[in-house]
Amino acid sequence: MPNPWLALDSGADPAEHIREVGRAHERFVAGDLRSSGLGIRSVVAASWQRSASALPSADSTAPIELRDGALEEYRAAHPLARVLPLFRDLLGGLAEDGDQLMAVCDAYGRLLWVEGTASVLRGAERMNFVPGARWDEAHAGTNAPGTALAVDHPLQIFATEHFSRPVQRWTCAAAPIHDPVTGRLLGAIDVTGGDHLANPHSLALVRATAMAAEAFLGAHAPVSTTAGTVEVLGRNEATLTFGGRRRRLGRRHSELLVLLLAHPEGRTGEELGFDLYGDDVSPVTVRAELSRLRRTLGPELLDSRPYRLRAELDADFRRVIRLLKRGRTAEALAAYEGALLPGSDAPGVTRLRRLVDDRLRAALTAARDRGLLQSWLHSPWGADDLELWEAYAKTLPPDSPPRAMTQARIRELTVEYGLATSLQRRRQ
Repeated sequence: MPNPWLALDSGADPAEHIREVGRAHERFVAGDLRSSGLGIRSVVAASWQRSASALPSADSTAPIELRDGALEEYRAAHPLARVLPLFRDLLGGLAEDGDQLMAVCDAYGRLLWVEGTASVLRGAERMNFVPGARWDEAHAGTNAPGTALAVDHPLQIFATEHFSRPVQRWTCAAAPIHDPVTGRLLGAIDVTGGDHLANPHSLALVRATAMAAEAFLGAHAPVSTTAGTVEVLGRNEATLTFGGRRRRLGRRHSELLVLLLAHPEGRTGEELGFDLYGDDVSPVTVRAELSRLRRTLGPELLDSRPYRLRAELDADFRRVIRLLKRGRTAEALAAYEGALLPGSDAPGVTRLRRLVDDRLRAALTAARDRGLLQSWLHSPWGADDLELWEAYAKTLPPDSPPRAMTQARIRELTVEYGLATSLQRRRQ
């Protein structure tokens, strides 16, 4: 079976493939959406669809978001700066001696470093393939680093497979890089050049380089200052990692743990009871739940009078809030895995869930970043978010196809919400 991440099958004629894909591309951008399935890899067809929904045309150019001092400061603080010497050792020879470039981008597709010979760099500048430019799919269309980030997998993009016409004379191979401790996406390593890169060796090379970078970061990871971690976003039961053990808690214990994390100063039994049950609560029930939680966590974790956590635990929802307070909206969105304990109806948990979601949605609206808004709207939790669809529409050029499709979605949701509101009023 052919490798779907490789651009060319063994024995394929590169020139003929360029022509075939180019014809499909022109039909696609002209409105024949069915052409995306004719002789086109599925990963490319899906990327063309995402690109068409975000870009005003197939002639769009990647914007430059970071320049001069802001760029220098940002990439100096980025985790991938620590492995730049490794990238140069493994791929620098290709960039210095051949007609290809080595590029490194962050998790949002911003190019941090682009290195190669002067003549190749000049060619790349004509399409804004330069440090500081935004090359995720929402801003540059289908391309190896941007699409590798979107699908979280190493791949090649060959010539006319690029969505944007100015990029179609290039071929590239890229692989995503993750934080080996948290699994968070850090960025991607890319090799860009001519058609000769459409071979298994270039894909294997960038994949091996990404794995080497992750191994280096893992071996040199800073020691955590927290005793444990709690994960509650996008799941109905908390996962607690503490003392070398990873365990999943039941629903009620998950709710109690979240409430204690939200109030490190401690809570009385009465306060916890109200947060769990509202006004309809028996003190005996709360004490019984807390007694069972203490047996589950152990005395080294849970204290009483007031009830509070004795060890320093971090939580995924607290990390999202910290990032938002620092104005790091893109990182907060990347760390957000879904609603906090979505199945819980405990009043205190419901308030906290709404607080996290509202802060993140407000930050996304204020940022007016097309790529971030698109990421939210394409997620399971954001697909029906009318307010964010309206914010996204404002970032699109007037009379563009993406704007028209977005307005159609807004009308559809407005009707659905109107019907739901009407039905709710009838029931009342």
